[in-house]
Amino acid sequence: MQKAIRNIFLIAAAIFLGKDASAQLTSDHAVGLRFGSASGINYRHTLAPDRAVEGILSVKSNSSTSSFRLVGLYEYHKELPLNNFSWYYGFGGSVGNYTYKAYTNNEGTHIPKNSELSLSIDGIVGVEYSLPTAPISLSLDVKPYFDFLQESTIRVFDPIGFSIRYKF
Repeated sequence: MQKAIRNIFLIAAAIFLGKDASAQLTSDHAVGLRFGSASGINYRHTLAPDRAVEGILSVKSNSSTSSFRLVGLYEYHKELPLNNFSWYYGFGGSVGNYTYKAYTNNEGTHIPKNSELSLSIDGIVGVEYSLPTAPISLSLDVKPYFDFLQESTIRVFDPIGFSIRYKF
């Protein structure tokens, strides 16, 4: 899996360095669902034929933690040599909440619920396919981020996502 992701990044970098043409975003707005380690809703607003801003509201939960995050991204869109395919990259930031759930440890001590602020800088790179006969697009991306307050680490492969958007 990591080898495939690395190859996608290398291909995207080669196309980015060798191609100056920009993708034509065909709609002013797109709203949809994002699935991955953190799932949620997303909205994209087109600023220019090759640029857009995107907002993502995502939630993530497991047995010990839960979080929600509001992400804002500025994106550049580029054409790919395949019909109806484009790729994009961008940057932005996010703010959210990270909650450690209450639990009882092995010694019988109750550990209470604890919440903390989440603040990060984010990047994104992905590929999008627009259905030629419907106002629908499908995208696959990776959204690495650096969390300042929680982990103070860079998350690269955890935030892989798949989105389905309705364009209008």
